[in-house]
Amino acid sequence: MSIREKTETLEHQILSERAVRASESKGRLVFEEPCDIRTIFQRDRDRIIHSKSFRRLKHKTQVFLSPEGDHYRTRLTHTLEVAQISRTIARALRLNEDLTEAIALGHDLGHTPFGHCGEYALSQIHPSGFEHNVQSLRVVDILEKHQEDQPGLNLSMEVRDGILNHRGDVMPMTLEGEIVKTSDRIAYINHDIDDAVRAGVLKTEALPKSELDLLGHSHSQRINFLIRDMINQSLGAEHIGFSPDVSQAFLSLRRFMFERVYLNLDAKKEEAKAMLLIKELYDYFKAHPQAMPMEHFARYEAGEGIVAVKDYVAGMTDRYAVQKYKDLFVPNFWI
Repeated sequence: MSIREKTETLEHQILSERAVRASESKGRLVFEEPCDIRTIFQRDRDRIIHSKSFRRLKHKTQVFLSPEGDHYRTRLTHTLEVAQISRTIARALRLNEDLTEAIALGHDLGHTPFGHCGEYALSQIHPSGFEHNVQSLRVVDILEKHQEDQPGLNLSMEVRDGILNHRGDVMPMTLEGEIVKTSDRIAYINHDIDDAVRAGVLKTEALPKSELDLLGHSHSQRINFLIRDMINQSLGAEHIGFSPDVSQAFLSLRRFMFERVYLNLDAKKEEAKAMLLIKELYDYFKAHPQAMPMEHFARYEAGEGIVAVKDYVAGMTDRYAVQKYKDLFVPNFWI
């Protein structure tokens, strides 16, 4: 019996009957011989971590554009926080941690530079619109490469579904995917409070008192409370979720963050510049596709057209996009 088979046997012994066991996965788009050491979900996790798109997350905005301090979150640190919260919940509920972690690590691979304002800019100018969860699936299915003769990472159906449905109204097919969907919100609401206070956009005393009295007055208290509530509420339940009072308080806190931070002009004062930059880059490479790197230009010529332009711009990091803009539009003597 191989190490993988021993792990799969152990999963049947210790995981909840509602967990997705690796041996029962719906499989990959293209069949592969199983690894003798890692389960299918463990291999998915490793492929995501070793991808170029995952590495680029360290230089992509979470909320605040180009923050000067070292302690602000990036898209990468957000992803790691989501993965840790998700694993804690999955372990407590005896669900599949490896599947949960793989979904969490891959859920934001398709995010644009400059956070949600970059996503909004592309959604306005690209003919078919733009959604980062859809782009994340495209990244793992097509843009990344696991084998030279095959596009994509060829991930399992369960991981692909969790990545695609981590946002929006459609629920993931697995409880592990549901965990990531809610853990994403737990992570970003709480760490964005932390970053907003650090940036001076919010004062601690301005945070809604009744919600914090229930959820906790510090970052760690809120994270701990929300995780505990979700675990207790989800034990034996059909779906993953909070208790009614906690859900209401959490949604109220989320609305507060949209009003005071996410839509705050001071917090987002550089976003108009970032959106213009995205539009200018998109328009330039649409008119001059041969100026894109060869891998993108090859897809452009192969029939993908402006989809390849969208892929190139969406895959940029913040600093790469700014540098590319300078190279294209700013005379050298101005710099």
